[in-house]
Amino acid sequence: MAFENPSREQIADILRSAGNIAVVGLSDKPERTSHMVAGAMKERGYRIIPVNPGASEILGEKSYPTLKDIPEPVDIVNVFRRSEYCADVAREAVEIGAKVLWLQQGIVSEEAAAIAQEHGLTVIMDRCIKVEDAIALAGGKS
Repeated sequence: MAFENPSREQIADILRSAGNIAVVGLSDKPERTSHMVAGAMKERGYRIIPVNPGASEILGEKSYPTLKDIPEPVDIVNVFRRSEYCADVAREAVEIGAKVLWLQQGIVSEEAAAIAQEHGLTVIMDRCIKVEDAIALAGGKS
């Protein structure tokens, strides 16, 4: 069966109930897309947790080298990594008990989707979380 993203209504529910969003591959460089998207999500009321082994702090938040290093629950794992790294990220997302694996626009990994879905995670691929938030929750999360 071909992969299908959740409906817009389901995505709105996911975003509305989202607590912590771990952003894997979040760059500390302000000109990078991951930095702009995560910054915008933080401004809209989301709790962002950077995951970048090369940075200690991004967007005023402590950065962690891996998902497993995050000492609190994670609802959404938002991924800004190339497709070939996504299966490993999916395995880590499963290990930490995340609810959603979200691969950003332009990122598709059937393997990562299968791993996550097999363990009960909702999977969203090739969609920008910032764009979906703007459409689904036009008034903002809070």
